Amino acid sequence: MSKKRTIVEIVLVLGLSIGISALYSMVSITRRVMSDTPLQEQTATINRPLAPEPIFDLIYQLLAITSALVPVALVLFLVSQSRPPRFHTIGLDGSKPVVDSLTGIGLAALIGIPGLGLYAAGVWWGMTVQIVPTALDTLWWTIPVLLLHAVKAALVEEVIGVGYFISRLMSLNVPIALIVVAHALLRATYHLYQGFGPFFGNFVMGLIFAWWFLKTGRLAPLIVAHFAIDAVAFVGYPLWAENAPDFLTFPV
Repeated sequence: MSKKRTIVEIVLVLGLSIGISALYSMVSITRRVMSDTPLQEQTATINRPLAPEPIFDLIYQLLAITSALVPVALVLFLVSQSRPPRFHTIGLDGSKPVVDSLTGIGLAALIGIPGLGLYAAGVWWGMTVQIVPTALDTLWWTIPVLLLHAVKAALVEEVIGVGYFISRLMSLNVPIALIVVAHALLRATYHLYQGFGPFFGNFVMGLIFAWWFLKTGRLAPLIVAHFAIDAVAFVGYPLWAENAPDFLTFPV
């Protein structure tokens, strides 16, 4: 593929997924900063009801998840057009499921535990909004849908943001250091709507994930790690809110 075509492809893929999310996020943080309400007194709800009727809320949730995964399918389709080993070019081969899963859990602990402390500090310092992982009603389908949202986020951000984006930049002979910073900046920017604390935290996470991918060539552990972090946050939040509300409330 020519250099020009590769660049156009990258722009189109990002424009359908995390690239446009980054633009929305920049507009969101600008609006938040311009608000009369201090940043730490504002909230950002990640998973919210999409309809008042439970059955239609479920349908809309599933449609939202499906539509978000279409760019992932597009990336896998584009990668599959290359010569073998195809998916291996973005670090997906399925050859070490147990090792990849255990490694992913370890990465989740490495990122998630310090991230919680950074979030608390960000709210305390007035740099971060109060994040509400889910505002969905407690219904029979709530936990499965939240887990699907975690799967969606992991696939979109890691398959597109790491596997595809980094691999395409490598094919353009972009310097490794610039690739790492570009990925970290992209990851940080599409989380900017949560405030400047998450921006910094996701920038560091991006540096670690990009370094890991470039060093090992494996994407599955990053997908597992991302899923684990989001699954704990999404599913655990209602339990924390009910049994330890003070844990989630920071003085402002």
